[in-house]
Amino acid sequence: MRAEDELTADVVVVGFGAAGACAAIEAARAGAEVVLLDRFAGGGTTELSGGVVYAGGGTSVQREAGVVDTPEAMYAYLSREVGGVVSKATLRRFCQESAGMIDWLAELGVPFEASLCPYKTSYPSNRHYLYYSGSEAAGGFRDVAPPAPRGHRARGRGISGAALFDALAGAARRLGIPVLTQTAASDLVTEEGRVVGVDCRRLTGVPAAAHRWLSRYAAKPGIYYPPLRRALHARAEALERRHGRPLRVRARRGVVLASGGFIQNRELMREHAPAYRGGLALGTPGDDGSGIQMGVATGAATGELGSVSVWRFISPPSAFLGAVLVDAAGRRVCDESRYGAALGHALSTEHGGRGWLLVDDALIGDARRQLREQTVWFQRVQTEYLLRSRRVSGATLDEVAGKAGVDAEGLRFTLDAHNAAAAAGEPDPAGKPAEFVRALSGPYSLLDISIGPSMYYPCPMLTLGGLLVDEDTGAVLRPGGESVDGLYAAGRTAVGICSRSYVSGLSLADCVFSGRRAGRHALGLPGGLDTNENVF
Repeated sequence: MRAEDELTADVVVVGFGAAGACAAIEAARAGAEVVLLDRFAGGGTTELSGGVVYAGGGTSVQREAGVVDTPEAMYAYLSREVGGVVSKATLRRFCQESAGMIDWLAELGVPFEASLCPYKTSYPSNRHYLYYSGSEAAGGFRDVAPPAPRGHRARGRGISGAALFDALAGAARRLGIPVLTQTAASDLVTEEGRVVGVDCRRLTGVPAAAHRWLSRYAAKPGIYYPPLRRALHARAEALERRHGRPLRVRARRGVVLASGGFIQNRELMREHAPAYRGGLALGTPGDDGSGIQMGVATGAATGELGSVSVWRFISPPSAFLGAVLVDAAGRRVCDESRYGAALGHALSTEHGGRGWLLVDDALIGDARRQLREQTVWFQRVQTEYLLRSRRVSGATLDEVAGKAGVDAEGLRFTLDAHNAAAAAGEPDPAGKPAEFVRALSGPYSLLDISIGPSMYYPCPMLTLGGLLVDEDTGAVLRPGGESVDGLYAAGRTAVGICSRSYVSGLSLADCVFSGRRAGRHALGLPGGLDTNENVF
C-alpha cells in the first residue's frame, strides 16, 4: 500500500448515521482530529426513520408543552419496558441525561417543537411533534409511574429522519470533520492486540458518483420494494469491487463502529432470528452486520442477536385502539393500546404471524372520519388498503368468522368477555385500559393485519442486538469481559438501551447516548455527559 493510500486521525468512526455523527461530534468538540467513514453518502437508517428521539425527565420541550415528567418516572417505566438489558445504573444515567440530550441536539440545530398530540398514535401528523411514543399509558404500565409523552419528533413534514440527520451532518461540517463517503470498511487493523485502524475500499470520480446515485435509490424507494433495492445494490457492489481503491485509516486513540445492525443480512437473520420473516427490512443495504462481524473478528462478544423489533401498528386512526386483535383460534393476542412492536412481537412469536382486528361499522365510521386529521400520507394509504383489500364483513360473528377463517366459537368467547368489560367501564381481560375499551356489535368486520410481504401494508423490522460493550465507556468487550483495546461501538452495532424491547424513539435516543459515550472515551476522556438537575 502506497503512503498516499493511508490517513491518520485521533479517532476513526465507521458509519455516518446518528450514532456515528454523535460520536464524531463529541470527540471533535473535545479537540480530537476525527475522520468519519461511510460506505454510502451518510444518513443510514437515521435518515429513513421517523426522526423521533425518546426523551423525558422534564425536557425543555416537555416543559414548554406543560408536561410534568421526572427522571424517576421515566426510569420506572423503562425499567419494565426494556427488560433488564442494561444495568440499573446505566438506565438511571440514561434517564438523568435525557433532558440534557435534547438541549444538546437542539444546540446542534435539531428542530423540536412543543406541539402535544392529543390522541394516542404510532406517529403523529404534521400538526404535532410531542407524543406518547411507547406503552406508557397502556395496561400494565400506567400503574408503574404517571405516564408522560416522551416521543420528541424532529420538526419536518412527512418522515422527519432527514431533518434530524441534516442537523447532525451540518454540525459535523461546521466542526470541520472530514467525511469519506463511498468508502466501505472491510477490516480492522490490529497491532499487538490493539485496534489501530480500518482498512477500506474507496471510490472516487465517476464511479463514486454512480455509486452515490445507486445507493440513494436503493435506500429509498428501494426500502419499499426489495427487488429494486437488491438490483441497485448489486450494481453498487460491482462498482466497489471494480473501482474501489485500497485505503487504510489509522487511529491514534480509537475506532468507533457505528455502522448499524444486520437486518439486510439474510444469512445472519436465518441464524439468529429465524422466527422473523415476511416483514419490511428497515434499514439501508449497509445494515448487513459488517460492523458487528469486524468486531467479532477481533475476538469481540455479541449479545441479543435474536432480538428483532417487528412493528404492527394499528393507529392512527386512534379509533382502532377500540378494536379487538385475535388469532386464527379467535383468541385475544394482546392489549391493543400497547406500542406496535409489542403487537408485532406477539403475532410473530406466539401466533404464527397471523392476526385480525375485529371491528364494527360504527368503529370503522369513526376511523374514516379521523383519517385526514390524524394521519400523514403513508398512514392514509395503509389504512385505506386495510379497509378495502384486507377486510371481510358479515352481519353476524359466525358469518364474518367463516369468511376470514377464524374460529367462530373462540371469537364469540373473546368478544363476550371484552363487551362485558366495556359495559362495566373496566379494563378488559387483556388489560386494555377502560378509556380504550368500547363495546362492539354487528355488523362486524375482520381486518387481516397478518405479518407478510406487502408494499401497501408493510411490517417493518430491525435488529436490536450487536457487540457487547462496557456500559460506562462503550468499549467493545471480549467473551471474558475484558475490553478489545482501542475499539468502541455504538448504535445498533452494539447492545444498548433498546436491545431487548423497542418503542419509538428509543433507538435514536440510544444512538445519541451511546455515540456520545463512545466518542468521548475513544479519545480517553472520563466521566458522563450533561445531566439535568433531577438526580436520583
